[in-house]
Amino acid sequence: MKDEELARAAALRAEDRHEEAREVLMALAARHPDDGGVATEAAYVHDRLGLEHEAVPYYERALELGADDRIGLFTGFGSTLRVIGRYDDALAVLERGLAEFPGDPAMRAFRAMALHNAGRHREAVSTLLHVLAEGGQAGGYARALAHYADHLDEISG
Repeated sequence: MKDEELARAAALRAEDRHEEAREVLMALAARHPDDGGVATEAAYVHDRLGLEHEAVPYYERALELGADDRIGLFTGFGSTLRVIGRYDDALAVLERGLAEFPGDPAMRAFRAMALHNAGRHREAVSTLLHVLAEGGQAGGYARALAHYADHLDEISG
């Protein structure tokens, strides 16, 4: 029964029927509070609906339970915390995620946004330059971007 309802919620999300998916997932979460997959889906659907504050406890629970899709959980949770203004918490979650998944470009980009919001602009720009340089999208400038990422304020004499 639970698996069928999770599949139904996923299908509803795929059809952009997020409010209906949320109703299914809320009922599932009430009946299965120790299921990481249900908590994960509940977190995601709340985020998709712009209900970031409501998504937080589901993210916390999914990570606590060791749910699958940990990259998505860390990235989504960090992003959610940033959006609601909890910059230090966002950085902590993203740094935990990067400890588990070093180098993940999306997580690093979300961390850069949180760094910017926390007033750490230089570190944010440096991080984004590194992500760009390492991502294969910099054309012939990857080496230069990697250098400047670590020497943003350097002036040639």
